[in-house]
Amino acid sequence: MTRPPNSSRVPVLLYHAVMDDPPAWIAEFTVTPRQFTAQLDAITAAGCTAVPVGALAGRLTGGAPLPPRPVVLTFDDGFADLPGPTAEALAERALPATAYLTTGALTPGSGSLLPPAPMMALAQAPALERLGMEIGAHTVTHPQLDTLRAPRLDRELRESKAVLEDVLGHEVAHLAYPHGYNSRAVRRAARRAGYASAVAVRHALSSGADEPYRIARLIVRRSHTVADVTAWLAGEGARVAPFPDSAATVGWRLYRRARAAARGPRFAG
Repeated sequence: MTRPPNSSRVPVLLYHAVMDDPPAWIAEFTVTPRQFTAQLDAITAAGCTAVPVGALAGRLTGGAPLPPRPVVLTFDDGFADLPGPTAEALAERALPATAYLTTGALTPGSGSLLPPAPMMALAQAPALERLGMEIGAHTVTHPQLDTLRAPRLDRELRESKAVLEDVLGHEVAHLAYPHGYNSRAVRRAARRAGYASAVAVRHALSSGADEPYRIARLIVRRSHTVADVTAWLAGEGARVAPFPDSAATVGWRLYRRARAAARGPRFAG
């Protein structure tokens, strides 16, 4: 497969929490407020234009072209910092983003596989939109979607979409697979549920040839530096999607399916 030129590579950054003292289970995928500020400043200094996932998905399906040097900022789960300092830092720099919310984790008593952590409230989702964030779904309970039987899979996709649409008063068209876990069956189910796009992880740059229901993202870890982010913004430092699943990925999926069949659905993380 020919490697797309740098000009067609799109970094889609995946953030989780932005805090100094995260719970241990999410610490690896948490950046500090100081790191986050430095990374946003690097995006601005590089002359990149932030666009929401909807713009990238539209381009992948023949819609309007993206601006020069696009970057997509995404946030998974809905941690407590998101509707406060995190969204405010983005708004101050006029950087739109996409937030994928795990509805069960944001609604007391609804149930979620996410371990305990400080989370935002579902009722704060409209405030995120007012601060310039696009809202997408991230399932109800955050399971490994590619291990679920069809009825549970459809319920996770459709219920989270419906709950968010009820809160926001409009269609929710974009999905993030928990921990990026997906398969052909999951991608077909996402399309049937009415989503226009879905993001995975893959730790790769997206491109103009990427798949609308398996958009590649670069997961930002606490160990990543401003230099790492700057390389991604330049279209370097990672492989470029699309590419087929590796044998290791397929084998890991088969193992997880067998484990889920024996022990039930598990947290994707």
